[in-house]
Amino acid sequence: MTEKEVQEIAAMEAENFSKPWSEKSFLDAVKDSHALYLTAWEDGKLAGYAGMWIALDEGEITNVCVKQEYRGRKIGTALLAALEQRGKERGVASFFLEVRESNEKAIGLYEKAGFARMGIRKNFYEAPVENAAVMCKR
Repeated sequence: MTEKEVQEIAAMEAENFSKPWSEKSFLDAVKDSHALYLTAWEDGKLAGYAGMWIALDEGEITNVCVKQEYRGRKIGTALLAALEQRGKERGVASFFLEVRESNEKAIGLYEKAGFARMGIRKNFYEAPVENAAVMCKR
């Protein structure tokens, strides 16, 4: 992800999430050496993005988003694989994420990528309030 892409990514975020990150949040992430944010392109158009914060040997996946018209094309799978590969190159041994309990498609994607459920964070999400499934891949 580059600074030039941040405006379009923030717009995509706003289209897909009830509590979207701001342009500034993405810009801060792009500039932070502890963050890793990737984009996916198809036919010259931004199709998706994913990001992770790295602390020591752990990666916290914060965002995975694919535009509606590009879903079903394995872009989310490719983004997760690229995050994992680049994370391992930076010393990450364990990957964590939270996902809405009701988001069965995302949970299925993560399970296919090797993530396992390890707990619940009560009322983690807002708008609407919902628990998060905590998932991990080691």
